[in-house]
Amino acid sequence: MKKLSQDQILKFLLYAGALYFLGVAIAHALGSKIPGLFVYYNVPSYPYQDRIISFLTFGWAGLFFLTARKMEPDLIKLILIIGLVAVIALVVNTNITDFKQLDPSISSSDFNWNIGVLIFYWLGLVMHSRQHFIKNK
Repeated sequence: MKKLSQDQILKFLLYAGALYFLGVAIAHALGSKIPGLFVYYNVPSYPYQDRIISFLTFGWAGLFFLTARKMEPDLIKLILIIGLVAVIALVVNTNITDFKQLDPSISSSDFNWNIGVLIFYWLGLVMHSRQHFIKNK
């Protein structure tokens, strides 16, 4: 069996990210509160919020798809930077929001698994990007 190269794994991860964000965009456009595609899946939201998230994540899906196709170092760096900002923002937002005001049954720990998966995904991008940057210096 042929071993996958770091670039092939990175490309796979980027395409997976594109599909994930496309799924997020579709779920939000339809208002389907699917855990994983909605980080705050059990928090009340308004349709206008879901529509905004939908078109913004559609843009992220396009960026991930373009990056996977081109594999240009500047695009990969951009993905890593915006991904880092996003996961930090999710952690901070989750920790500073008093979800109990919205619904007493909601706990910020409800979202840790989803945020953890996104952090793990981002770390995978970082790990597999390093070789790409070294090779393309």
